Amino acid sequence: MNTPIHKPPDTQKKESVGVVLFQLGGPDTYDAVEPFLNNLFNDPDIIDIPLGFLLRKPLAKFISSRRSVEVEELYREMGGPSPIREITNKQAEMLRDELRKRDPERDYHAFVAMRYWHPLTEETVEQVKAADVDRLALLPLYPHFSKTTTGSSFKEWNRVIKGTKLSDLPSDSIRAYPDYPPYIKAMVNQVERTIGGCCETDEPLHLLFSAHGVPLKVIKSGDPYKDHIETTVKHVMGGLSTDYPHHISYQSKVGPQKWLQPSTIDKLEQLGEEGVKHLLVVPVAFVSDHLETLHELNIQDREIAEDAGIDHYHVMPALNDSPEFIDVLAQRVLEEIKE
Repeated sequence: MNTPIHKPPDTQKKESVGVVLFQLGGPDTYDAVEPFLNNLFNDPDIIDIPLGFLLRKPLAKFISSRRSVEVEELYREMGGPSPIREITNKQAEMLRDELRKRDPERDYHAFVAMRYWHPLTEETVEQVKAADVDRLALLPLYPHFSKTTTGSSFKEWNRVIKGTKLSDLPSDSIRAYPDYPPYIKAMVNQVERTIGGCCETDEPLHLLFSAHGVPLKVIKSGDPYKDHIETTVKHVMGGLSTDYPHHISYQSKVGPQKWLQPSTIDKLEQLGEEGVKHLLVVPVAFVSDHLETLHELNIQDREIAEDAGIDHYHVMPALNDSPEFIDVLAQRVLEEIKE
């Protein structure tokens, strides 16, 4: 009688990778509007003023209390609080599943770290520690680097993990991907789909790439954000099947400082004066729809455009949790950790 041979179980543990998605965040209830704004304006990378260490906190409290009622009303007009947490959580789940499918030799986990609202970086760090991962991939959901976005998120991450076991882990930081071919392809396809689904008129179509603005002094200090935006626009236009007239503008200015120009509002009025009747706005710096796209572009700026004589006004949806965008993120992570 032959005795069966029992092979010992394979005890080799898969390498565990924690992918942290950085995003701005947004108030997920109306009561969260004021504390969200307070966190935003309390960031030294946003409010950079002389004697900021003394003035920033009281100034942030003053601005947030003054603006919260107005901003809450904007959310009500667009139909509810910010969807950005729900969208980002979905992106994280889909990315985790996609990475596990493409790279079964590793065990992937995905986490969301919001800069100004929950889950805040401190909360996310505790989740990552509990998952006991072997290495990290830090992935900003800002394709274009600025110290006010990616820089601030990385700075906060490093501050929170200092002195913890996470600071000793191998870590790959993806700083930006403004000309990353899969990202450009996803943007090109989204523009083409939007044009095909909304733009039935004989009027010549113009494209307006609207990016979130930053203070001009940030750019003058060497910040590459403006160059990154222009790089993306150049590559997207190069990938389109038709060479439409196109323009770049900047939105969401806050405070008295000089910001990048032209503003989206000024550009809409200018295009109207020039006789443009048919316009597609492409939210170039936003990968997820939230207040800046759902209200500022879709409601506020639509009224401005129509008043300026632009009869056919459309706004492209952000990439959100589309499989094509998840593919972009998955490819970028895999390329980074395999280098």
